Amino acid sequence: MTTPKLPALDPATVEERRGSGYPEPFRSRMGDRVKRRLGEACGLTRFGVNLVTLAPGGQSALRHWHTLEDEFVYVLSGEVVLITDGGEQVLGPGLCAGYPAGSRDAHHFVNRGREPAVYLEIGNRTPGDAAFYPDDDLMWGEDEQGQFAAHKDGRRY
Repeated sequence: MTTPKLPALDPATVEERRGSGYPEPFRSRMGDRVKRRLGEACGLTRFGVNLVTLAPGGQSALRHWHTLEDEFVYVLSGEVVLITDGGEQVLGPGLCAGYPAGSRDAHHFVNRGREPAVYLEIGNRTPGDAAFYPDDDLMWGEDEQGQFAAHKDGRRY
């Protein structure tokens, strides 16, 4: 098989990004999470596509919701527990979840299994989006200087 050239690519050639952009004490709670930014590698600018590997004990994010961003997740392998305001449910290969912008149903995945879980994470990149985290003293916003993390009272981390 030949090496693909853009617009095609082999996801294994895309740089791995480990960890999280959250400030401490939240960053270390994510555990071992690896993202490959496939959409960015293909030059996409209006929406992102990430190939995520979530190790046992890892979290996709803190439980959150977005004001302007739609999110969609499709599980490729392994199992994750989807935690929302409505409770918990296990998602395995071939199952998906979608989170409409502005829906205040906070969500995230946790890998409680013994094997890594792999999924595609897709979301639009709407300027001015904010994210809220009902379980933690954190909000994520954007202004003319870029994205920032802040306490719920507005003080920046």
